[in-house]
Amino acid sequence: MAWGEAKAWIDGTENRPLYQGLLDDAVEAPERNAKRKKIIRPHEMPWEMSRQGLLKHLINENMNTRMETVDAYMQIIPPGSKSGKHRHLAEECLYVLEGHGYDLHQDCDVEITDEYFWKPQDEVKRFEYESGDVIYVPPNTIHQHFNADPDRPLRLISTTNRIFKQCGLNDLEQIEDAPEYDPSVQLTPELIRDFLRGTR
Repeated sequence: MAWGEAKAWIDGTENRPLYQGLLDDAVEAPERNAKRKKIIRPHEMPWEMSRQGLLKHLINENMNTRMETVDAYMQIIPPGSKSGKHRHLAEECLYVLEGHGYDLHQDCDVEITDEYFWKPQDEVKRFEYESGDVIYVPPNTIHQHFNADPDRPLRLISTTNRIFKQCGLNDLEQIEDAPEYDPSVQLTPELIRDFLRGTR
């Protein structure tokens, strides 16, 4: 045979229409997307008492919306309380919808080779904010949100890019749970009002 490496590359008997699958998906996408939500009503946005705290999911890849690349949730931190503390590789942007508070951020040194290593730096930085401000959380930064108001809730809108997850970089680690976290809690409107008042 003319090609010396043919014994290596010619091996294999499995046949699969993988490229055809890409073509089929491209043809089917408009009809499939037409059935996905472009408007999400408040009653369609799921609540979650998560390890990070009380969340109302606005956009999530499991909510059958048209959004392909971004996840967003509203986080409600009761008066005088705090969120959980976590770290993730994706950068995050938060809009302060209501209230005032502060964040603690701790940058990490990162090395990504065949394995992934991160080490927290010694310095912890404090950033104060109020309603109308935007908070930027850099990639791989340990961070936590604090409500500085003893009487009113702090509400944040968080957005992250889910492309990190699709690229195999869904490095998300919970370091500390929110004080209100209870996996057995079934959220009801009454219970959510109690959280907003700080009486739960």
